[in-house]
Amino acid sequence: MSVAVERAASPAAGEPQAARDVLYMRNALAIGRRNLGLTWPNPSVGAVLVSYTSGEPVIVARGVTQPGGRPHAERMALDVAGPAAKGATLYVTLEPCSHHGKTPPCAEAVIHAGVARVVYALADPDPRVSGRGAALLRQAGLAVTGGVEEREAARGHIGHVTRVTKGRPAVLLKLARTADGYAAAASNERLLITGPLANARVHLMRAHADAIMVGLNTVVADDPRLTTRLPGLEDRSPVRVVVDSNLALPLDAGLVQSAGAPPTWVLTTIDAPVAAERRLVAAGVEVMRVGADDRGRVRLDEGLRLLAVRGITRVFCEGGPALAEGLAQADLVDELAIATGPRRLEAPGSEATGLAAVGPALARHIETRMRLHAEEPAGDDLFQLYERA
Repeated sequence: MSVAVERAASPAAGEPQAARDVLYMRNALAIGRRNLGLTWPNPSVGAVLVSYTSGEPVIVARGVTQPGGRPHAERMALDVAGPAAKGATLYVTLEPCSHHGKTPPCAEAVIHAGVARVVYALADPDPRVSGRGAALLRQAGLAVTGGVEEREAARGHIGHVTRVTKGRPAVLLKLARTADGYAAAASNERLLITGPLANARVHLMRAHADAIMVGLNTVVADDPRLTTRLPGLEDRSPVRVVVDSNLALPLDAGLVQSAGAPPTWVLTTIDAPVAAERRLVAAGVEVMRVGADDRGRVRLDEGLRLLAVRGITRVFCEGGPALAEGLAQADLVDELAIATGPRRLEAPGSEATGLAAVGPALARHIETRMRLHAEEPAGDDLFQLYERA
């Protein structure tokens, strides 16, 4: 990904270099967000190369990690810049890698290109890199500055950080509720809670995830497709994961009938029926077995660790209140998006008969583990966005 050489928007004359660093890092962060959901098992990193040699800053190249995780953002930007990289400043959202994997380290490529300075947002927690990338650059004589827009970079790279430090993907839980707090009526009748703008926002969340996860009850009740249906992003649908403890997933469910595109994976227990697994596998579904809890349900922590082994870094959960409670009880919710619609389920003063969107375990999790960091309207609906405190 690249652009031609262009004059860079910059702070007012006389402002310190730190202000310029923030400006161009925000540009790199925005670029990195574009490929979220496409680069697993690697993080989606953004990079911007800025030349200061002409007396005013000029952006000579941009790069983002490519689908499948390679090439990395730094190499994309360096390849575009060519000789213009010499003496330039590289802004990158994650510390450049320093280890030899399927490709040589990005830090070495940066050095060989003649870059004079590197500014990175977030130190890479991967023990193969952590601090070593920056040290390698400094040893080669480059100026290095870290921690610029670090908090925002930590949000953008939460999947990578969580997979490296906790051995599981990051989980973004989404719930929709009526103005009086319900996710469904007592009759289990499906509610249309949010409007088109909020629904489009949810589809964008899907596009930025590596996998989307629901429980069996959601599949049986709604027969969802769990695909991204925004114009131009139809090919950005994540892997679909169903938590199904006893392999009761119907063969005529849409997720089974369309199991090849995008893939459908099922997390089940060790003791689930083998015959049911054979039927699902024959239909194109991949079945993965993990341990069961004391109630015979899938151990969600083991399931998520297995997804991490498969390379998944970001899971978007749309499974409803029951799955949300299970994730909260296991302390597996890293981000939470609650979409509240304007209409009530119950008339004021009437007795509650619906299914509450936020159960007791999730309510405790929000109170003790999370903080509200943004409230964003979407038409008549309101999104409240939480992150770990």
